[in-house]
Amino acid sequence: MTTSQGELLPGTRRALLHRIAVAQAEGRAPSLVAAVVRDGTTVWTGARTSVEGHAPDENVQYRIGSITKTFTAVLVLRLRDEGALDLGDPLEKHLPGTGVGEATVAELLAHTGGLAAETPGPWWERSPGSLRPELADVLGERPLLVSPGRRFHYSNPGYALLGALIEKLRRAPWEDVLRREVLEPLGLHRTSVLPQAPHAGGWAVHPWADVMLPEPVEDLGRMAPAGQLWSTTGDLARFAVFLVHGDERVLRAESLREMRTPAAPHDAADVASGYAYCLGMEIRRRNGRSLVGHTGSLPGFLACLMISVDDDVAAIAMANSTSGPLLFQVAADLVRIVAEAEPRIPAPWKPLVDLDPSLLELTGQWYWGTHAFALRLTADGLVSLGPLSGAGRRSRFRSNGDGTWTGLDGYYAGEPLKAVRRPDGSVSHLDLGSFVFTRQPYEEGAPVPGGIDPGGWRGTG
Repeated sequence: MTTSQGELLPGTRRALLHRIAVAQAEGRAPSLVAAVVRDGTTVWTGARTSVEGHAPDENVQYRIGSITKTFTAVLVLRLRDEGALDLGDPLEKHLPGTGVGEATVAELLAHTGGLAAETPGPWWERSPGSLRPELADVLGERPLLVSPGRRFHYSNPGYALLGALIEKLRRAPWEDVLRREVLEPLGLHRTSVLPQAPHAGGWAVHPWADVMLPEPVEDLGRMAPAGQLWSTTGDLARFAVFLVHGDERVLRAESLREMRTPAAPHDAADVASGYAYCLGMEIRRRNGRSLVGHTGSLPGFLACLMISVDDDVAAIAMANSTSGPLLFQVAADLVRIVAEAEPRIPAPWKPLVDLDPSLLELTGQWYWGTHAFALRLTADGLVSLGPLSGAGRRSRFRSNGDGTWTGLDGYYAGEPLKAVRRPDGSVSHLDLGSFVFTRQPYEEGAPVPGGIDPGGWRGTG
């Protein structure tokens, strides 16, 4: 008997259920829902609840808190891709009068803009947004606490500014732009600014007694782009697929890779723990695995979406309690259970459809000084360059259509690669961002920087 890659084995499903059951019981959450996505398909959903005879399913809404920031970041990257802004632009260029100085769009996305973590006045998550009708009410008299670009300092008001930027450039409310440009194209019909039935109620669970208190539900107003949204495990599963593979109607895969790339300097403790912030997404390490996504919380709710891009497995976990289950650990363990119990089955190898003979000529062994590298053509049409053995600098390159390539990742990301030919048309060397790669170590006659000793290679005699 064989099992299709889209199905999970019974033992895997039981392990997933056991993990969320432990989390709900030990975390004393009124309810906890979860889902796992593999290879672009939801392969498991589960729920545990304190209500007898009923469990929420993948269509019940929970508030997702700061996962909203990832949606806001997608809208900002759309504006960048359209040419409406540059991530290096100071916010003041597009939204003058905020008082945040030269903080750039990228710095606000990465929480390095130097802004305060919270708004002045009453706790914004538990008070109506009508108390803060203008951006000045969100920022206060002293919006900047540290110099922009110097360090990571998580800022909820920073994402309120990004929401205002979107409204300014789109000339429409943030929630309307979000619905039109992201939610509707991706089919996220159960993700909304205000709760839509069926939805969970938010609760505070007493730390020293098994009793609960209902939490208020507030419209966050100006702070909505930082944490307003409600969603379901079903919708967040579809969103997770998009965050890995992209959708040309919303945002291309290349821009999403950029969103998943660390962009913020961190304290030593963050570096040691494996935490980094990107552009509207977080990277965390657990059990030797790199996970990207976002966590979220608002009074009465906890949420987490985490993706292992290497395993193509994502997990979503949500609970309706102010504190309790550590949902990042839950989501990370759900990913681990599937990835380890049922390792990813790679797609079948397939040869290139079309071959440019001039590219085949470039494949094989090259030397940067005395370091041996191999250049390969891959079936996806890319060129890869990396050490022949062991660790070292490696990157993939995309053709520019003119005989040159641009690095996509690793040390050579963004760097130009070109083959330099002799007058007779034969290849002399590769030029990679000024580095010269030759067919032999320090090849005689090649334009090696610093030249080559005329005595050539020698022994000790």
